[in-house]
Amino acid sequence: MRSRNPVFSRRGFSRDNGYAGFNAAPQAGGPAVTTQGTPYAQPTGNPYAQNPYAQQDLQQGAPPQAPATTGRMTMDDVVLRTATTLGTLIVTAALAWALLPVDDANISRSYGIGIGAALIGMVLAFVQSFKRTASPALILSYAAFEGVFLGVVSSIVDNRIASGAAMQAVIGTMAVFAAVLVAYKAGWIRVNRRFYGFVMAAALGFVLLMMVNMLFAVFGGGDGLGFRSGGLGIFFGVIGVILGACFLALDFKQVEDGIAYGAPKGEAWLAAFGLTLTLVWIYMEFLRIIAILNSND
Repeated sequence: MRSRNPVFSRRGFSRDNGYAGFNAAPQAGGPAVTTQGTPYAQPTGNPYAQNPYAQQDLQQGAPPQAPATTGRMTMDDVVLRTATTLGTLIVTAALAWALLPVDDANISRSYGIGIGAALIGMVLAFVQSFKRTASPALILSYAAFEGVFLGVVSSIVDNRIASGAAMQAVIGTMAVFAAVLVAYKAGWIRVNRRFYGFVMAAALGFVLLMMVNMLFAVFGGGDGLGFRSGGLGIFFGVIGVILGACFLALDFKQVEDGIAYGAPKGEAWLAAFGLTLTLVWIYMEFLRIIAILNSND
């Protein structure tokens, strides 16, 4: 079972149509066996308990062979590629902030460029989501275009609605990331099948509700059903942050299982892609909450 982000588009780690999902812990279905330092699950009748990355040869009673440690994903790989992806996003966001002014004379042009970049980023994200393997070029291109959009939107909110909003949203996003990481490593968050089902159901309902609100806003004018303004807007913004935190926990579990199962090194780009999607989601929700709070002053 795979971890997914709120956009419902990121593929899980895969190999020959298999994947290491959050519910496929190395210990599932039986004790973990270690051969040459690489853990894998003993084969059982439960498909979620088997290691999809292990080189298995069950014919004639031969025991499954653990995958070679070379060319396998490590935590350093995940950290490096996540830093590269986020770094690309931050650089393009800073450039958009500096080069696309949002004063009265230029705001329409800058906002139009930002929306165009967001649409291109969305297309690139969906293309990557349906690819069988990670494409660094696609992922970094997504980060670049998404950065342009975030730079423009952040500049608008920071300069025209709430001074300092962008930095507050960044600090809030970092705080959520750190808190979820600590809670996950301490075992306070148990990521299992029930957790996955609850988060996915809640996220699906949230996205559908926001889509309905957007349709009412487009065809009825105003703020639609009011889910993105006033008290309701703040409430749903907080719900969005909580959902983002839950997806971070799913991402952490997926990365942990991928490393434990010996996922191919290239899969670290998928981890970077998923973490970036989740962090962008959380940042946007924080930025929206800050904008609503200040617009109500």
